[in-house]
Amino acid sequence: MDIEAFISGHYEKGYQYSYFVPELINKQWEWKDPQIGTLLEKASFSLGELNSFARLTPNIDLFIQLHVTKEAVVSSRIEGTQTNMDEAIMPMEEIEPERRNDWLEVRNYTDAMKYAINELKLLPISSRLLCQTHEKLLSGTRGEHKSPGEFRRSQNWIGGTGLNDAIFIPPSHIYLNELMSDLENFLHNETIHVPELIRIGIAHYQFETIHPFLDGNGRIGRLLITLYLVSKKILNEPLLCLSIFFEKNRNFYYNNLNRVRSDNDLIHWLKYFLIGIDETAKQASDTLSKVMLLKKHIENTLQKNAGRRTDTSLVLLNHLFIEPIIRVNQVETVCDLSTKAANDLVNLFVQHGILKEISGKIRYRRFLFENYINLFK
Repeated sequence: MDIEAFISGHYEKGYQYSYFVPELINKQWEWKDPQIGTLLEKASFSLGELNSFARLTPNIDLFIQLHVTKEAVVSSRIEGTQTNMDEAIMPMEEIEPERRNDWLEVRNYTDAMKYAINELKLLPISSRLLCQTHEKLLSGTRGEHKSPGEFRRSQNWIGGTGLNDAIFIPPSHIYLNELMSDLENFLHNETIHVPELIRIGIAHYQFETIHPFLDGNGRIGRLLITLYLVSKKILNEPLLCLSIFFEKNRNFYYNNLNRVRSDNDLIHWLKYFLIGIDETAKQASDTLSKVMLLKKHIENTLQKNAGRRTDTSLVLLNHLFIEPIIRVNQVETVCDLSTKAANDLVNLFVQHGILKEISGKIRYRRFLFENYINLFK
């Protein structure tokens, strides 16, 4: 299939509306536009640098959590949630009641991604895995009554208040099995020779066009990108937060997807997608570099000032990279200390600007690893 000659699909009549049926994508794709090759090379190089950097980073598992949380915050923000990074790492009881629904959607996205990444050890990317991940995403949220974990059995729409004024109406549910099977086969088809970044760029567009769920399609579609890159060992860890690029101008993101459907312009979408991969991979490498510099600086500070508590202070520091908000009683558990010793250690961290008290309370105080969090804002 020549991408320049691509026909995106056709419309069919429903009851008082028309829905879009996308063209199948499990094909050999080719193109003439030389800019695609250039952008593909740049994006692949930047991803390779990020992956190499991650492999050479000691204890890389310490730093994965906030990358995943950031992707969850931004991907959910594209759908209208208002939770920020500071709130996302707080326990629910610390969140204002009117903001807890948004908080839960972000937390569910984090849990869904971690679940899906872990399941890749047992399952390939498939409708089964996406449905299981979707169930995790919607559990207990505003979308919990919209068939979590199941493909829709009714018509949905994008934009507007209903089918009569919708911006876009995806295919009827009667086409879902065929379309999703085609998408799944395309992702795993080893008889065609399509670069992996082109493949997942096309697959993301197709998934968003199919819109197989009643709710959560945008988040699952963006999560699919990370899952695919990890499954193909292009990334060893979910360090790429591509939603930042999409969210930077979300109207541009939606317009580029719509442009494929309305103008058959898949080339334009792929250029946009590859630029996003390149920029986001560079940003992730830069963030990881700053994290390592921060860790080294704090370790030097502790080695100079913690005295006989140096080893214990380094244990606490490593824990803070995973959970950057902490209470004294948690320090007791993490470091196996008495209450007094835990208080003294926390006070040392506060004294040297490593932790900041954020609760304003005398009892049950909470402390934030602020300099670390700020690297992800």
